[in-house]
Amino acid sequence: MQTEAATMGQRGLSTGHVIQQRSLHQQSSSHIGTVSHLLAGGVAGAVSKTCTAPLARLTILFQVQGMHSDVTTLAKTSIWREASCIVGEEGFRAFWKGNFVTIVHRLPYSSISFYSYERYKNLCQLVLGMEGHEGNRSAELFTRFTGGGLAGITAASATYPLDLVRTRLAAQRNVLYYRGISHALGTIVKEEGVMGLYRGLGATLMGVGPNLAINFTVYETLRSSWLSQRPEDSSVLVSLSCGSLAGIASSTGLVEELLSGELKLFARISQVRGVLFEHYLPDLFEEGCHVSALELTCPCAIFPLDLVRRRMQLEGAGGRKLIYKNGLIGALKDIVRSEGLKGLYRGILPEYYKVVPAVGIAFMTYEKLKALLSEPS
Repeated sequence: MQTEAATMGQRGLSTGHVIQQRSLHQQSSSHIGTVSHLLAGGVAGAVSKTCTAPLARLTILFQVQGMHSDVTTLAKTSIWREASCIVGEEGFRAFWKGNFVTIVHRLPYSSISFYSYERYKNLCQLVLGMEGHEGNRSAELFTRFTGGGLAGITAASATYPLDLVRTRLAAQRNVLYYRGISHALGTIVKEEGVMGLYRGLGATLMGVGPNLAINFTVYETLRSSWLSQRPEDSSVLVSLSCGSLAGIASSTGLVEELLSGELKLFARISQVRGVLFEHYLPDLFEEGCHVSALELTCPCAIFPLDLVRRRMQLEGAGGRKLIYKNGLIGALKDIVRSEGLKGLYRGILPEYYKVVPAVGIAFMTYEKLKALLSEPS
């Protein structure tokens, strides 16, 4: 009995020591400088995009197939067929075509999104009078969701021309009309005017706001719950797992299930993904966060916006005529009329396969770099 008591006491002291270390780490990370904060966010985005570039390019190629192709030929396409064509026609390295401009775009985009998220969240906490009074779950969810949405809109607006150039470079197959970033920017301005660099911005903002809002909300909620109950777990495991789950939430709309403790559904998804997170998350979400998936916007409604934005970004490229002349709603109607409802979801499978590891890698890299770059208090 004395041995057991001693062992329990040692475990308690060990757990307390770990919690204390976590607390000290969180305090020191709050002193991270602005430059270091921006650097951590930028590098995290670049690493994530590079790791998932092949799936990202497949998504783009699927999304733009209906623009200048015979609809009857589109039924024959598949991920494997498209990937084989890329390797056969352009070589294996072509999966990373346009990745340099992706990194150039992602560095400032991720820097701005991560940094502005913290600023917007702090502003919301200040407005709501929450500073130093954490514990209100509804208010915390509101600040995370609002901060994430505003961060996405801010980052997308500031870096949009690079996103458009990236799409045009990645969509090129055998004929190379644009020879690089500077050539693409100059050619677009010359042929389409400065506003040509902002084609599809409206659809982008309507999609990226809810998407990042879901990502940040789910990630921070799961991470704080995990660390409160299992503080001794590896920070890399926590960030990667919670980030991946945030990716599942933003790509499938399973926000309420992930935040309210529907562990049976959660376990079933985990098994399909081949990762049994329930082993690491016993009774993690018992308290629940009653958030409606409808309130957080179902990503099944977001993906068509992403498809329309890609197509609008390609309009006018290489001197081609404009196809969608009646704005976002007109473009959606045209696609449904010519390709059917499934035309709005071309490329959704590679997007689903991409988003889970992409979000997980981004958050994991961000947290790790933030810890390394934080100034000691």
